Amino acid sequence: MKELIVENKRIGENNTIFIVAEMSSNHLGNFDRAVKIIQAAAFAGADAIKLQTYTPDTITINSDKKYFQINCGSIWDGRTLYDLYKEAYTPWEWQPKLKKIAEEEGLICFSTPFDKGAVDFLERELNPPLYKIASYEITDIPLIEYIAEKRKPVILSSGIAKLSDLELALDTIKYMGNKKIGILKCVSSYPSDIEEYNLETISNLAETFDVIAGLSDHTIGTTVPVLAVAYGAKIIEKHFTLDRASGGPDALFSLEPTEFAHMVKAIREAEKAVGKITYELTEKQKKGRELGRSLFAVVDIKAGNKFTEENIKSVRPAYGLHPKYYKHILGKKAKRDIEKGEPLRWELVNNDE
Repeated sequence: MKELIVENKRIGENNTIFIVAEMSSNHLGNFDRAVKIIQAAAFAGADAIKLQTYTPDTITINSDKKYFQINCGSIWDGRTLYDLYKEAYTPWEWQPKLKKIAEEEGLICFSTPFDKGAVDFLERELNPPLYKIASYEITDIPLIEYIAEKRKPVILSSGIAKLSDLELALDTIKYMGNKKIGILKCVSSYPSDIEEYNLETISNLAETFDVIAGLSDHTIGTTVPVLAVAYGAKIIEKHFTLDRASGGPDALFSLEPTEFAHMVKAIREAEKAVGKITYELTEKQKKGRELGRSLFAVVDIKAGNKFTEENIKSVRPAYGLHPKYYKHILGKKAKRDIEKGEPLRWELVNNDE
């Protein structure tokens, strides 16, 4: 069985789905708000809180050349990358404190680093139990190597990745001696449309690459993450905010606490409904078989009379002979008097003629 072990949490086929609340920029530059987000995520039922570890200077450069201007049909169009990340980044000095608070709330805390310096900081100050590699870093092979060699579980977002990008990233992680890998189906548009998700890919990722598969969701609402459970998602990541009305770069596609709690409840119900492959009946189903069909006398039948389409029928409930014997019994004679409403049994059927 394939599984990832993160602290005391086992992520895999027979374990509950790992639900991650992504804080991202929803702290709005306010430490107290970041703390409240963690507390609210724990109350809403998340298993983990995810941070992002970068500064605008570690992820891009301060330039207004056309290359650095966002123009991809997102809510951030018209801004420069540097300007966006300057607003969105989580101050590094907060992060050890936030991890401690998260752990006090019963949450696993980890981060997405965007350069080697961020990895070094996280190793030194947070010692996170796993790492996330963001969609746009899927091609940064030197960074992936550096993260993989820490021998901690690595979760990749597929996002902008072609199949060849995924193969190269996975080969890189494995080459570094790390086989603790998860891949999240992801659409790197913000917000993304439901029809872009092709959730059947989740089970194919797990089968093709022999990894834990899941979903990083950027749609508005909860339909996609809940539905992903039916396609084998073992990790669900969703952006989380205290309230969208406060704004922020990621607010539009983030869930508020009540919404996130409803999503968690729906995911937990969905994973119970998905269950396992089985043709065994539950005790309730076995009891329910009593309301199925069987053969009954529908009028009084005298001993020696033949069974006909008029005096026996397949009706509910299921206390008589199986309906598959209906044609076999037609034309045979009753061994004794049979009252209307009496279930047919073999001892009532004369098979000697």
